[in-house]
Amino acid sequence: MFHYLLSGAISQLTAMISVRTLFAVLTSFVITLMLVPIVIRNIQKRKAGQNIRALGPESHQQKAGRPTMGGIAMVIAICVTSLIWCQLNEFVIIMVLSTVWLGTVGFLDDMLKFAKKSSDGLSAKAKMALILLLGLGAGWLIYSTKIMPSTLFVPVINRDFEIGWLYVFFVTFIVASWSNAVNLTDGLDGLAIGVVILVSIALGGIAYIAGNAIFSKHVGLPFVRGAGELTVYCASLVGAGLGFYWYNASPAEIFMGDVGSLALGGALGLVSVFTKSELLLAVIGGIFVVEALSVMIQVFSFRYFGRRVFKMSPIHHHFELSGWPETKVVARFWIITIILILAGLCILGLNTLLATKTL
Repeated sequence: MFHYLLSGAISQLTAMISVRTLFAVLTSFVITLMLVPIVIRNIQKRKAGQNIRALGPESHQQKAGRPTMGGIAMVIAICVTSLIWCQLNEFVIIMVLSTVWLGTVGFLDDMLKFAKKSSDGLSAKAKMALILLLGLGAGWLIYSTKIMPSTLFVPVINRDFEIGWLYVFFVTFIVASWSNAVNLTDGLDGLAIGVVILVSIALGGIAYIAGNAIFSKHVGLPFVRGAGELTVYCASLVGAGLGFYWYNASPAEIFMGDVGSLALGGALGLVSVFTKSELLLAVIGGIFVVEALSVMIQVFSFRYFGRRVFKMSPIHHHFELSGWPETKVVARFWIITIILILAGLCILGLNTLLATKTL
């Protein structure tokens, strides 16, 4: 939006997605860097620190009372930055509104935890209902307004599968799955935010390709008019993540809370929907997938067989209890994410090869 207020050569320069992407990273980084200390002071003033569940790793008990809800700073930074540097098309508007919605759900959850002085906030049913409501709303809006095809794109075979009205529920599933997956991963200093930063960089690149008719045809991805603006939105995620990690690096001064994890997870899911990269996201964001699956496997196994598959779930706690230092778990999960992103690039490379043969 900001570039419309400029004139001449400067306006032409800021009209370029690449330039606005750079400014978005810097703007979001600075805003988050400035806001997090304010959040820390306010949380400390109200003595409303993190509540650690009693069943968690013993080493985590020392983290009790540390400030949380740092996600507030990120949500504000992402939304403000997007409004400044993005062209406000339907994709950006939905992304900003969704970020605010999920951030608000997380905020309510965190506030109830403070009020109860417990690690339990909103009931699981209430929280899931609010997330599903957003997913249904976004899915119905996309399907009813036809801003993009209601199809599922499968890379490598380069085919779109029309799923009609089921697309509404597909979008709902994506939003709910990714918001909860990031939430489950947010258990170690710097873990979730580091993976979010890396995945956001990859998604930003995919968005740039999807929004360019020439590049998307060359790579074999569906062309989505206007999706290029999501590159700038992803840049705001990266900048906010870097600004937050400044304070969340081990030993963390603040945690993001549900206000951050739900908003970031839902954002990643929706960007993948708008860029037709839902299946690619499952690859490049594989750490989040494994974290969520580890919880489901653990619950299923214990409920029906009375046995635990892991020492503790999510799986990052399993490795902690296996003797890995927290910082080593985080570093190795980041390395795995980089490898998964490279695997995603290989899929795109194969896509490009097959797309070239069909031209």
